[in-house]
Amino acid sequence: MEIETRTSPSAEAGTGVGTEATSQAQTAEELGRGALEWMLAQGRPAPGGAVAWPGVPSHVEPNSSLHQGTGGVVLALLEGWRHFGEDRYADAALRGARYVAECVEAEEHDSLYFGLAGHAFVLRTVQRLLGDEACGTAADRALERVRERFDGERWSEMFELFAGNAGIGLAALAAGDTELALLAVTPYLRTADPTPGGVNWPVRPSPPRSHHMAHGTLGIAYALAAVGRATHRNDLIELALRGAADVVARDEAGGGGFLVPHSDPPHRPDIIERISYGWCNGPAGDAIAFRLLGEVTGDPQWAEYGERCWYTVTRCGLPRRVRPGFWDNSARCCGTAGVLATACDRLSAPGGDDPAFAHVLLADLAARATRNEQGMYWSNFDHTTARDLEPRVGWAHGNAGVIRELLRFARVRSDRDPGYAVAMPDHLNACPA
Repeated sequence: MEIETRTSPSAEAGTGVGTEATSQAQTAEELGRGALEWMLAQGRPAPGGAVAWPGVPSHVEPNSSLHQGTGGVVLALLEGWRHFGEDRYADAALRGARYVAECVEAEEHDSLYFGLAGHAFVLRTVQRLLGDEACGTAADRALERVRERFDGERWSEMFELFAGNAGIGLAALAAGDTELALLAVTPYLRTADPTPGGVNWPVRPSPPRSHHMAHGTLGIAYALAAVGRATHRNDLIELALRGAADVVARDEAGGGGFLVPHSDPPHRPDIIERISYGWCNGPAGDAIAFRLLGEVTGDPQWAEYGERCWYTVTRCGLPRRVRPGFWDNSARCCGTAGVLATACDRLSAPGGDDPAFAHVLLADLAARATRNEQGMYWSNFDHTTARDLEPRVGWAHGNAGVIRELLRFARVRSDRDPGYAVAMPDHLNACPA
């Protein structure tokens, strides 16, 4: 079924854009377009005119999640529709959303990135942007099922943003269910453990305490601050600040930087490096949490911490592979695209930022793209076997997450709307003017 023709909210290019910026924007657009085409080619027909995407193209089983499957693809397609103004991207997004809707009743997980909360966010987004009420009904049902499976404290053994309460609270808030958002984050008030610097939480069923956005204290602080602001709950905001204070107290960079270990005591040190630099577990993501805290409180210290994060990111060596395993990921999760997201935040802030490092990131994505007859894609690299991994389609480790950042970069560099078509629940859409 084709959707009706509609006008995309794509902004027109502004004036006064220099030749270098125009060239960079064109490169980003070309990469984004090629990646959209490759991603479209990986879709599989599903019942009822729907389309589903597998996490890895060669796998037969489709995946509905925001993290690695159809949910994340839908968001990237909406970004393509908004940017290029072509209804075929919106049509594919709607078909993908119909597959996500069909998965609501059978989905066993509740989280933002792996389960029903993410489904609800994607479906509500399609309802709002494309006017599909069936997706809205399915979003309501997904939120209802999440609420039914709450045990009074949590939904699973994980208690953080990716797979636990914090992400569910943010998804519920983005989907318009503030009651569920409060239900999700309120348990953090009674489970916080005092530390010398502030508070933190047991985020997994093992001793290590993690500190960053994806699986740690700052992701929880982000959710507390966002929900607290939306619901006028100062106690949640105060707890968010105490959590952030714990992370700040662990800074090991000194000087003008900011660098906090992955976890204390180290979580699975045999496979997880103590220091990371990307969105998930490093200063590129920390800066996003600090930006929200600055907006919520008006306290300029958080902007200073964001500057220190960026000082470290731009001097650590990425996106070069300075040693085996150091920087083998181009994707949104723990990779170059995730750092580009923070770079675009800074470029679109009042006064703007020097675009030189963002251009380095763009050039790296261009160099690592693989082109074939279907379009282009990115593969992560496994340094233990010295081989490229099979490409993926989704938000975390595949084309969907890269596309969103490339197209946003193109708009920022061509003096257009710096926001996303769809802001993720854990990332403010654009810096305030």
